[in-house]
Amino acid sequence: MADYLEELKEKISSKLNEKGIKILPRTGMIRLVKDNEIVMVLTDKGDYIEMSYKGQTYKYDKWYTKPEHLAPVILRQFGAE
Repeated sequence: MADYLEELKEKISSKLNEKGIKILPRTGMIRLVKDNEIVMVLTDKGDYIEMSYKGQTYKYDKWYTKPEHLAPVILRQFGAE
């Protein structure tokens, strides 16, 4: 199910690049970086995706929240929709 993060990355990368946000993939994880600072971390936790953003942690069930549903949520946080 690591394909989930790969699919998510494809859906958000071009719009985030326009906002100066880089995607640094790691095994089971995506880090979003702006101005050399990590602004969001998405981690594959098996049945769910954990999103850490501004000191908060959110959990999204993979079976209900597909990459095409989570992508707009992420883009909205950065005004990149």
